[in-house]
Amino acid sequence: GQSGLGKSTMVNTLFKSKVSRKATQPGREERVPKTVQLQSVSHVIEEKGVKMKLTVTDTPGFGDQINNENCWDPIIKYINEQYERYLREEILITRKRKIPDTRVHGCVYFVPPTGHWLRPLDLEFMRRLSKIVNVVPVIAKADTLTLEERAEFKQRIQRDLKAHGISVYPQEDFDEDPDDRALNDRIREKIPFAVVGADQEHQVNGKRVLGRKTKWGIIEVENPVHCEFPMLRDLLIRSHLQDLKDITHNVHYESYRVRRLNESNR
Repeated sequence: GQSGLGKSTMVNTLFKSKVSRKATQPGREERVPKTVQLQSVSHVIEEKGVKMKLTVTDTPGFGDQINNENCWDPIIKYINEQYERYLREEILITRKRKIPDTRVHGCVYFVPPTGHWLRPLDLEFMRRLSKIVNVVPVIAKADTLTLEERAEFKQRIQRDLKAHGISVYPQEDFDEDPDDRALNDRIREKIPFAVVGADQEHQVNGKRVLGRKTKWGIIEVENPVHCEFPMLRDLLIRSHLQDLKDITHNVHYESYRVRRLNESNR
């Protein structure tokens, strides 16, 4: 997404640690520095004794220039480079038993909270990305919209995506059984998730919670009544983790592989 929508803060919120980048001046009002290049950070997360190595790639915001033509190129190039690395390992005569997998399994796309509709830039970016990676759109800084504006904005985004033929994750075409379809239909109704990121803790009713403090109270990031961040986290690292990997391998990587092998045959 574009600059200043809180992408790096959201990554820190997701893993409850300064995964993305540390704030520039600790102590003073902490500000996460601006991301200026693609940065990958690997992190081992553990839940109930299950360890998982996770790599998060934070992208610089785009759309800051006067001419934003082809501003998607660096990100699309990065995703394709990871497929290429995997393919090179895979076609070796003596392959490693476990090929190092640096492919991008999910892309969280941040939409600015305008409350109106998707900008042509966002539509074009998502159209291109959705062909090569699982795209999960989210409304950034959703605490700037009222609940009515938020609901209306969601419906507009859903209509825009449908009208432009953009298939975001979870894609309807890949639902295998009725149970999957029922679960994914419920998620599709909620997409794009309206999220709020925060990496500072506050005291609420004697408990410490991640949130944003305003004059009229604290917006709790992990409270489903306040925002849909818990849904996004569950989708990415709990309920649909394996599915994201499967679709990447069987659909997106497969189509890249077929295209590359056809090119080399020609």
